[in-house]
Amino acid sequence: MNTLFKNITSVVPDGAGGFKTIKGDVCVSGELISGVGRVPEGFAADRTIDGAGKLLIPGLINAHTHVYMTVFRNYADDLDFTDWLFGRILPIEDKLVYDDYYWATKLGYMEMLATGTTCSLDMNISINAAPNAQQESGIRAVLSRGLTGGADDPDGGERRLREALEEIETWKGAKGLSFMLAPHAPYTCDPGYLREVAAAADKAALPMNIHLSESLDELKTIREKYGMSPPEYLDSVGVLRRDTVCAHCVHLSESDVALMAARGVSVASNPVSNLKLGNGTANVPAMLKAGINVAIGTDGTASNNTLNMIREMSFMSLLHKGAHGDASLVSAQETFRMATAGGAKALGLEGVTGEIREGLQADLVVLDLDKPWLRPHNDLIASLCYSMNGSEVELTMVAGKVLYEKGEFLTIDAEETVRRVEASCDRLGTRR
Repeated sequence: MNTLFKNITSVVPDGAGGFKTIKGDVCVSGELISGVGRVPEGFAADRTIDGAGKLLIPGLINAHTHVYMTVFRNYADDLDFTDWLFGRILPIEDKLVYDDYYWATKLGYMEMLATGTTCSLDMNISINAAPNAQQESGIRAVLSRGLTGGADDPDGGERRLREALEEIETWKGAKGLSFMLAPHAPYTCDPGYLREVAAAADKAALPMNIHLSESLDELKTIREKYGMSPPEYLDSVGVLRRDTVCAHCVHLSESDVALMAARGVSVASNPVSNLKLGNGTANVPAMLKAGINVAIGTDGTASNNTLNMIREMSFMSLLHKGAHGDASLVSAQETFRMATAGGAKALGLEGVTGEIREGLQADLVVLDLDKPWLRPHNDLIASLCYSMNGSEVELTMVAGKVLYEKGEFLTIDAEETVRRVEASCDRLGTRR
């Protein structure tokens, strides 16, 4: 399938580390972007999309989430982090079955596609449900089974790691799908278990994905147990490395930031979730200044309530301006990079997706600019960060295939998905 976006305004790299808008044709040949601002010789379009009044952007990348948690949306609100996690979320997770995971993940993918996200890094606790949902929906995903274990639960830790590796082997080579190993957090994995997971990642050549320095309770626990900060602890067991994605990183000292920069990790910052759970505000400006690759995540809907990356971009930029009293911090340009190319780098997909560039996968989103809240069209990159809300998404394409268009999901039975998730809520008793 060849698609021509005719005379459309597109957000493209400016060659100097930022982005600019250009107007012209964008061509998609099969799965790949084959022309930007030009029509390649011999190109014949199977479909032409009129770009008048539209904006074309690379698909947004959600660098940290728990997609299955859509079943918990608005279930555990207005609680502090410890009560939220240990009092509400973990107990009800024990009641989930395969169908709950599968349908809730599909619902999460619906929300992502409808708000311009084409790829996510998902930490889940099921086996095979997320890959099945991903393959059927056509969205791009990096999946990681959350791993907990240690001396207090050696058999459980071994089982979870074995299941994760078996799942990865089962789905090897699946379209649009890759994996990481995901030790859950410093406070749920002891040193021996973290070393075991790191060794397994080395053997299988897999990146890692972990929560880090999310709450003050975590800092206190790790300091009391090991006499170190959480980043120092992860570094001591070989987890802090170039291909590791560290989610949250709210409470970092200057030395923590320097250590993480030296190790070359990526950080997935989740501003809304951190605010909602009262965990604080990550010092993203310091991370960027230190040269850390920062991406953006929504976290799960149990702690954010949406998977809307356009909403998350707005919070990301505005939060740090206010928190630091400096309106120049975390600009719209920087925020857009974090949500696209920064996410691609974190997920190991740099040079695959994250930009509108010839030869990359055609993970593209069309937004309708004919909205009162977007007029006038002075700076469309600023508009993406400060004016849009996600309702402007008109079309979402992954690997050259349209998955969502004008309210219709082309690969997901929306009515059945919603019905099944509602049935899960009835069975689980999440209603109030």
